[in-house]
Amino acid sequence: MGTASLLAAADSAGHDARLITAAVVGVAAIIAMITWLKLHPFLALAIGAVGVGIAAGLGATDSVAAFVEGFGATMGSVGILIGFGAMFGKLLADSGGADRVVDTLVGRSGPRTLPWMMALVGAVIGLPMFFEIGLVLLMPVIILVARRSGLSLMRIAIPTLAGLSAMHGLVPPHPGPLVAVSALNANLGLTLALGVVVAIPTVIVAGPLFSKLAARWVDVPVPELYVTTEDLEGAEAAAERQRPGFAATLAAILLPVVLMLGKAIADVIAPDSEAAAKNLLDFLGTPVVALGLAVLAGMALLGRGGGMDRKAIASSLESSLPPIAGILLIVGAGGGFKQVLIDTGIADVIAEAIKGSALPVLFLAWLVAVLIRVATGSATVATVTASGILAPVAAELTSTHVSLMVLAIGSGSLFLSHVNDAGFWLVKEYLGVSVVQNLKTWTVMECIISVTGLAGVLALSAFI
Repeated sequence: MGTASLLAAADSAGHDARLITAAVVGVAAIIAMITWLKLHPFLALAIGAVGVGIAAGLGATDSVAAFVEGFGATMGSVGILIGFGAMFGKLLADSGGADRVVDTLVGRSGPRTLPWMMALVGAVIGLPMFFEIGLVLLMPVIILVARRSGLSLMRIAIPTLAGLSAMHGLVPPHPGPLVAVSALNANLGLTLALGVVVAIPTVIVAGPLFSKLAARWVDVPVPELYVTTEDLEGAEAAAERQRPGFAATLAAILLPVVLMLGKAIADVIAPDSEAAAKNLLDFLGTPVVALGLAVLAGMALLGRGGGMDRKAIASSLESSLPPIAGILLIVGAGGGFKQVLIDTGIADVIAEAIKGSALPVLFLAWLVAVLIRVATGSATVATVTASGILAPVAAELTSTHVSLMVLAIGSGSLFLSHVNDAGFWLVKEYLGVSVVQNLKTWTVMECIISVTGLAGVLALSAFI
């Protein structure tokens, strides 16, 4: 090899090392800003993204332009879906539809089957709702069911939380999976179908089965419900008012899932067909259309079915949007960070390094998400950042394996919830347990979901 070639190789290696260093320092800075300086993740991601661009030699102006471009692209593909999802979830709660699902399912089970039914309740309620909303909604149900059934608190709480958490990490239209689907350019319908396949055994293992161990490790009394007289009066009024029927509620919840799955199946069976039926399925199964139709159907099936007038429905939809402002900004900033990694060439360098690794790509995707989750405490930040890092790798994979990578990242984003995770403290306070007891139950459950989800992903990758 000539001197010129050696110098070129050395320059290339030095350039790649500079890019990798910029990426590592940038991610570390983002983590430090979130955990040590307590900056909002949106601000930390924005500063970190521009800093990485400058450090990698992109230039200050071009770094900002890349961030803005990525932010806008992500909001266009994901922001609308998150907005529709928030509207539907709020309507489901305000109409009494969520209560109807819980009452119907729990009312049809005995003491032996109750933990399994609570896992189903958590999964069904968790499908259209953000994790925090579902948690607040279901915690009083968990406490009441445990009190009335006489079963251990953990036998009721763990299955419900497992269903809720698994849906949050693995199944669209939750923000994390949606961001990963957009960043990796995955097929949403296929990802949804595979997510459900992975989620079912994951919920069983982390929910009803693990709850037996959790009940032995932490045997605590069922806490009192912290409610005021006004709360009780409101609950009595809600119980007496008209509520949507179980079938109508379930139909509204499953409508977008069925539409997106229908499009995915049509794409597999007749990918090049120009038939009118195929075109109709493609339109109805487009995520924005499917979730938009779900909101419209919810207004009729849930709103009217729950005795809500036009003013009440409008108020419910309006109040659903302010709480998700922070999530939208985090998701958008994650898209901006991804674009900076692409424009600087860092993403390609990372992709080449991952391809040269002896470890499976899906395991590496899980591991990247795990590291960011443990450091920041945020499943959404972990998914957003990991998806941006792994986007170039996904471009080399088949459609099926791209969807599996989404699920691997989602599984990793749930690993080891501890003291830097807001969800950890929410669960601890609601259940009235100590920090150590919460680590032995909630934290272990999250680890089981993460590892079982990864196992499911790796098993599917061996067959499809």
